[in-house]
Amino acid sequence: MLKKTSRIIVFTDLDGTLLNHSDYSFEEARPVLSRLKKAHIPLIICTSKTRREVELLRSRLDNDDPFIVENGGGIFFPRDYEGFTIPEAMGISAYKSIMLGVPYAKIRHFIETIRPTIALEGFGDWGIPELMERTGLSLEAAILAKEREFTEPFDLKERARLEELTHAAAHEGISITQGGRFLHFIGEGSDKGTAVNIIKSIFSANWKTNIFSIGLGDSLNDVTMLGQVDIPVLIPHEDKSFEDIELPGIIRAQFPGSLGWNASLTEILHTLPDKR
Repeated sequence: MLKKTSRIIVFTDLDGTLLNHSDYSFEEARPVLSRLKKAHIPLIICTSKTRREVELLRSRLDNDDPFIVENGGGIFFPRDYEGFTIPEAMGISAYKSIMLGVPYAKIRHFIETIRPTIALEGFGDWGIPELMERTGLSLEAAILAKEREFTEPFDLKERARLEELTHAAAHEGISITQGGRFLHFIGEGSDKGTAVNIIKSIFSANWKTNIFSIGLGDSLNDVTMLGQVDIPVLIPHEDKSFEDIELPGIIRAQFPGSLGWNASLTEILHTLPDKR
């Protein structure tokens, strides 16, 4: 329940959630995006996308809040964000950053080592044209999607060998998670839920208040995020089906993509007694 002393934060996945799966549009989410901005409610992007991809999208969304990239591999607070103190952060470019994932080079080394035994291909193996074809990304977005720091989306040729691959990766401190389009290699111990909790703690300490959180996602790699928020919202796929996710108080959106995102948040914000 939202306490009078609480402040609201919204966490959101991108692909298939705030962004439509097929065309990456967020047009139908503009009413709530504007509402959050006017109410000074932070919108924290929590995605499998890279930092460079998110930077491009944030400019289009007119978003200047912190964000989580590569399934929790890294957290980025803009420098001087609301004067926040973040003792555990390091300075990287224009950000105060918290690194949770393993270096990308370690994941690529594992891929090259395991590939003679288990056939798989990741973003690092595809040229820009092939990546555009496989993802539907624009040229600009595909270039930025290859600038990875912590994770690698990949296709496994034989899904029956996923368990074997998972065990092999675990020996190297690497986990596998399922995204909307691809499997992802990610460092063990780094996930969206861990990053969400860190951000909530930072906001609570700097605002000196309780945090009431809303989270929206559509895929299995969103489970940890949805499990750490007060109101979890599951967005359906384009065919109206849902991932098999059960969490206390979970809300299932009526529509897929940005339309479902907008409708769900509209209803939730309407029910909250304090919409700051």
